Amino acid sequence: MKRGFFTIMAAQFFSSLADNALFVAAVQLLRSAQAPEWQQAALVPMFALFYVVLAPFVGAYADAFPKGKVMLMSNGIKIVGCLLMLFGSHPLMAYAVVGLGAAAYSPAKYGILTELLPASQLVKANGWIEGLTIASIILGVLLGGQLVGPHISPYLLSFDVPLIDTGIDTAPEAAISVLIFVYLAAAWFNTRIPLTGVEMRPLPTRIVSLLPDFWSCNKRLWSDRLGQISLATTTLFWGVSGNLRYIVLAWAALALGYSVTQASSLVGVVALGTAVGAVVASLRMRLDVATRVIPLGIAMGLLVIMLNVISNVWVAAPFLVLLGGLGGFLVVPMNALLQHRGHNLMGAGRSIAVQNFNEQTCILVLGGLYSLSTGMGVSAFVAISAFGVLVAGCMWLIKRWHARNCREYGGEVDHLLDIARNDNLHG
Repeated sequence: MKRGFFTIMAAQFFSSLADNALFVAAVQLLRSAQAPEWQQAALVPMFALFYVVLAPFVGAYADAFPKGKVMLMSNGIKIVGCLLMLFGSHPLMAYAVVGLGAAAYSPAKYGILTELLPASQLVKANGWIEGLTIASIILGVLLGGQLVGPHISPYLLSFDVPLIDTGIDTAPEAAISVLIFVYLAAAWFNTRIPLTGVEMRPLPTRIVSLLPDFWSCNKRLWSDRLGQISLATTTLFWGVSGNLRYIVLAWAALALGYSVTQASSLVGVVALGTAVGAVVASLRMRLDVATRVIPLGIAMGLLVIMLNVISNVWVAAPFLVLLGGLGGFLVVPMNALLQHRGHNLMGAGRSIAVQNFNEQTCILVLGGLYSLSTGMGVSAFVAISAFGVLVAGCMWLIKRWHARNCREYGGEVDHLLDIARNDNLHG
């Protein structure tokens, strides 16, 4: 890997670590305030909100400036969101601001990989970044759970700043104050990311002109015979995975009687399996055979439904590792294929913005439906069954879609696969 790759990895790790720890702290903050259940479920779609709203603009912004500087500014926005949550803003609104920073961060984070590395290293690089991101999810969720738990929070609350009343009086507030320093660590690594030498694409004088450009890029990626399959797969995967993070917390409370601190460990177990699957995929898979993993998505959906019959943590833990492992092995090659097609069609930043728009729209819609159903009294068990059926059914449709493409547009699909194969060998 080239110089700077591991600096990018370190910056991503600390930023994602803080994002996931903050999610747990926000859940506990709402529970401490006795907020209704639907508000806790709404944290997931609120985080996704600005990914969707700003999608036409953040990709072009990431392509117009050095991506290390874009990532630095994005971390600054996340710190603002933390401060808002810490000093009295509603957690849903503050977490949306953190989502704004994440929305700006993502096109730069993924886009810089295609600028820094050849196509032959994209799957391996995605394995690294997804594996490290998942590791940060594991540690972030565990960190958040421990920071709001009964062992560490009293120690944090015992600190006093002389002559200053900080107003930090609860465990979630103490946790949030610690996470600000984690974001600062990520920002420091952002300052160490080297320039890639890729020519910047200037922003247009009229920002609104980005709207038709974005929709053109979106249409172009959905029209590509390989791009549409990889985009549909990653959109569904992240839409469900993004919401499953909270659903596992709710399921653990109902099925196992777990607190937020205890349940956070199970979310980490899912992420552990995903990390293992991501690493294995990065070692075993290539761009030109990425579509072979589609049937794993059907299996993953069916396994999600089986979660409803588990009531023992010693059964749940290995089961969740297996579930996460299938997801990691599925998403890494499909994500790399999507980046490869997007980079060839429209450029790295715009491609990632289109990807984020579709994936986060799925998170927003599914999260909104789950939050609405929670407000109407639907249990986590019913939601898990619905998510499992959705994943298995949609992945079966995607499998048939790809088979039809190969049957009716075989020459075009073979040509695109040859490009991926040649880039993988000679990139």
